[in-house]
Amino acid sequence: MGCRGILRSLLWLAVVVSLPVRAEHNIDGAAARNLDAQVQALKKDAVELNKDLTHLEEEVMFPEATQVNVFLSMDIGEFFTLESVKLKLDDKLVASHLYTQLESSALVKGGVQRLYLGNIGAGKHDLVAVFTGKGPRSVDYSRATNYSFQKGKAPLYLELKVTDVVKKLQPDFQVSQWQ
Repeated sequence: MGCRGILRSLLWLAVVVSLPVRAEHNIDGAAARNLDAQVQALKKDAVELNKDLTHLEEEVMFPEATQVNVFLSMDIGEFFTLESVKLKLDDKLVASHLYTQLESSALVKGGVQRLYLGNIGAGKHDLVAVFTGKGPRSVDYSRATNYSFQKGKAPLYLELKVTDVVKKLQPDFQVSQWQ
């Protein structure tokens, strides 16, 4: 059982044990509130511990020297309604996502989604993102964008941007590297 499983078990045990104690020992109101406060404090500690474990797990599994992050953002969304994205890194499919109406709407309102977190070695790499959805006049639309980059020793952050080009009445798909 992993750390998260143990953490969940301890939290569940604390909640389950506190219930019969009250009933069996006829605990008065003040003692019950004290016990509830202790259980709530234990729950809070468990949530903090889970947060710390998640952070540690990410550091171990994705060391900074090999880490690559790919994010997706949208601007306006008048000429393109996102339905799916497929992401390839060095000709290997590393991520794909089908979007609900709510998710697509959140991106248009300024949300940013992390599509991929992974490890790659230093050197030259190629990224291909394929976007599908509805284009102008609700026509089926599929477009790919390519990006070649050099990975160094620092973590790498890339952003896929879907923007509207009003002059052309078309969406535009770009990749940029965060500095």
